[in-house]
Amino acid sequence: MIEKALASLGAAIAAKAKDDEPMREKQSAKIVQLRIWPESVRSVPNSFLRSALFAAIQGKTRHYLKDQFLGAAQGVSVKFTGMQLDQSDLDVWEQAAHLARLHPLGNVCHFKGNAFLKAIGRNAGKNDYEWLDESFDRLVACAVKISSGSRVFTGSPVQNCWRDEHTREYKLVLDPTIIALFRSDDWTGVQFEERLALKGKPLALWLHGFYSSHAKPFPIKVETLHALSGSTNKDMRGYKRDLKKAFAVLKDAAEIVGIVAGDLVSVTRDPSPAQRKHLAKKTTRRKPK
Repeated sequence: MIEKALASLGAAIAAKAKDDEPMREKQSAKIVQLRIWPESVRSVPNSFLRSALFAAIQGKTRHYLKDQFLGAAQGVSVKFTGMQLDQSDLDVWEQAAHLARLHPLGNVCHFKGNAFLKAIGRNAGKNDYEWLDESFDRLVACAVKISSGSRVFTGSPVQNCWRDEHTREYKLVLDPTIIALFRSDDWTGVQFEERLALKGKPLALWLHGFYSSHAKPFPIKVETLHALSGSTNKDMRGYKRDLKKAFAVLKDAAEIVGIVAGDLVSVTRDPSPAQRKHLAKKTTRRKPK
């Protein structure tokens, strides 16, 4: 009798487990996490690097924009509402994503403000904390619509951020749907030490990200770079001078060599190991059978 009862109980448990299996699979399917990239890089969607979303401007010159299309590379569309984002805001977003990659997206990521600031080459004084808080406010409050190929992201670069003003503990959440911008080969591992060496140089920082996202850079018009970088320099001759200065810095910091000749910019750089593989695959596909 006991054996029959145990057998019946076991069958009922097995049946219940089988019934719950689809639900477990459904719950598991909801877990979305960024790929785990090395400590030495910061992975960034190419749509961030090939547009004026994080513009090459000084923070004091930022403006409020409403439903405005920003300069973006072919195949990418960026519509923005909010206070303009600059390259220092990209520093903050990159570090936030770097920490969030260790957690399922949508889960809370905890960190201390002083460690975060130190990681992006900042001090941890009162002004630095105020700057960090303002950057997170901008990243949360803006509305962005990014179309890249068939993928469309609508939301904010940071979904929400909570902070304790006394302990300087932060809790941050990235929107799980932002994972769509990291699909396929549409992202770049930016060398973090190189980026830190360019601190305080907005155009050099933007050019570093833009050209890091190209395995084999192609010649491009000065006016195109002007639009893509979101530059506020309305004097094109002045912008050319800015480009030459920025490339001089990039040559030393990241071995990115840029030549501005007339209205055309040509750049040479060594591709990353991942980009070499990408180029090799493209070459293999092109070989005649």
